Amino acid sequence: MGRNLQKGERLRPVDLARGHGLSTQAIRNYKEVGILPAAGRTPHGYRTYTPLHARALRAFLALVPGHGHQTATSIMRAVNQGAVEEALRLIDESHAQLLDDRRTLQAVESALRDLEPTGASEPEPTAVSGTAGTFIGPLAGKLGIRPATLRKWERAGLVRPRRDAQTGYRIYDEADARDARLAHQLRRGGYLLEQIAPLIAQVRAAGGLEPLEAALRDWHGRLSARGRAMLAGAAELEAYLDERRTNRA
Repeated sequence: MGRNLQKGERLRPVDLARGHGLSTQAIRNYKEVGILPAAGRTPHGYRTYTPLHARALRAFLALVPGHGHQTATSIMRAVNQGAVEEALRLIDESHAQLLDDRRTLQAVESALRDLEPTGASEPEPTAVSGTAGTFIGPLAGKLGIRPATLRKWERAGLVRPRRDAQTGYRIYDEADARDARLAHQLRRGGYLLEQIAPLIAQVRAAGGLEPLEAALRDWHGRLSARGRAMLAGAAELEAYLDERRTNRA
């Protein structure tokens, strides 16, 4: 913040704001939603802050890159309400999600490595009643998404199910399920439908990992950056917790 803060020193909202490139309104907003602990007031009714508030602000801003704004807000609110166990649970959930994202990335890479080259002109399998294939409901359930999402992906060209000749129901064969899985993982990786469509089209034609190598490298990089951001956020949060304990002593 540009100067050494001493315990008990009073700070104005503008002092907190300037040190982090924020507006004073942002500081007020953070106070109202519980990101910052309770603030004192001057005899004239103006809010006053202390180095503890500056530490809380640093902790929140450090948590955001790894956990997202909403979860970081919930973590700080829990800490300021004395519910440290709840804050730790929220952190655990973020780490579990990151681990799950790493596993799904590995699953995408494994699935692509296992693809056999097919060539663009090779006919695709035909799904008819009584043969291998799955309907939209079971496939959506397996992926943990809604059937409406699969229909949206179909309109975007990400999946191309056949229609059952007798019932008219959509039938997803093995290749369709693969495309749906890739679409699902890439969406979780932050890619837009219009970015995914050409990648899946290339995979269909090439039958291999090469078309997705750049995207997968980017995904790896973003997961690593998120992991490091979680470490930085944890260090700042621990410093805030220590200062809260010191102030209570």
